[in-house]
Amino acid sequence: MEELNLNQNLRWRQARVFSCKKRFIIVVAGRRWGKTRLALWWLVVNAFSGQNRLCYYIAPNYRQAKRIAWGVLKKLVPIGARCHTSEQELSIKLANGSVIELHGADRPDSLRGVGLDFVVLDEFASMDPDTWPVVVRPMLADRRGRALFIGTPRSYDHFYDLYMAAKLKEENWARFHCRTDEGGYVMANELATVKAEIGSKRFKQEFEASFETLQARVYHEFDRERNVMELELLPDAPVLVGMDFNINPMAAIVAQRAGEQIQVFDEIVLTNSNTPEMMREINRRYAGRHGVVHPDPSGVARKTSAPVGKTDFRIIEEAGWTVFPAKQYKVVDRINTVNAKLCNAQGQRRLLISPKCRNLIKALDGLTYKNGTKIPDKTSGLDHVTDALGYLLMGLFPTTGPNWGSTPVSV
Repeated sequence: MEELNLNQNLRWRQARVFSCKKRFIIVVAGRRWGKTRLALWWLVVNAFSGQNRLCYYIAPNYRQAKRIAWGVLKKLVPIGARCHTSEQELSIKLANGSVIELHGADRPDSLRGVGLDFVVLDEFASMDPDTWPVVVRPMLADRRGRALFIGTPRSYDHFYDLYMAAKLKEENWARFHCRTDEGGYVMANELATVKAEIGSKRFKQEFEASFETLQARVYHEFDRERNVMELELLPDAPVLVGMDFNINPMAAIVAQRAGEQIQVFDEIVLTNSNTPEMMREINRRYAGRHGVVHPDPSGVARKTSAPVGKTDFRIIEEAGWTVFPAKQYKVVDRINTVNAKLCNAQGQRRLLISPKCRNLIKALDGLTYKNGTKIPDKTSGLDHVTDALGYLLMGLFPTTGPNWGSTPVSV
């Protein structure tokens, strides 16, 4: 029987990934870095390392799995080590009883119902966001299976969310960032030529494995590494709420002030809701606390659907909260205020956000301007929770007027 050749001449970065023993491994890599070959080799070696192991390679779709991976897989597995090869099912059964199968994430029903020992999710950014948590993750539970996520970035999406979340789960997770030039397959002069032919953001995304948005970000000063951290509600600090009156969703962010620093420690996002429901939820979470609501200024006249005839401001007051008397202002001023608190010209970050505020973090990352304009693209639905944040900051740091909710905590 032919033996498996463990010497595949892996480059040092690829070898680091290959030798990692963490249960869940994320590799963010540039084009032509050698992602698919490494992923398949990882799968093959693990299939040979024990009997009766079930190993899946999953691409965004079935055709892609066949076109990109099937030929490479057959070259990696010696014929003499195979028990059965199915061209129709894209599967190889080894002499030790282990099976390697290729699948597409576009056929989720074909994935369900089995337990996996090892799985590769290749080009994960191109898969449906539910593929991992809803379909694949449960398949690893009974066998304590391992997973390798690998791909090139595509803006601030679920791949980015998973990559950033893994930083907080270091016990079972590992992250690797690999540029194309570190793979050893593309020459430097070729990369220089490509760099001269495409835009800088596109080059950073495709070849430097950088998470980029190819449109201009509204909140360009936001940085997950620097603006997001664990926060605790101070016992005597007033609770400060920024509120957007959109019905679906209705959004509020909850914060406290520490000197010139704003700490956002909670968010409330309600679908198909209204102001009374929002206030009930705020009072449920923060019973016994006092504070100020900084709402959309239009609420002074807007009448909510329940109960009929009362303005949103009046409903907030009846729930026991002070309403900050906000004035109308330009959208650009609100955006500039948020960016300045995220990071000012001196490099100071005065706006900190708890990692549990997932909607706010996603919106600050992903809200962009419409192409060629300075108008935020509201079609994404990311603007409501950031609007709520903006209302709060415009109320706390006005050019004139009272300064509500400050508590003397040194920064």
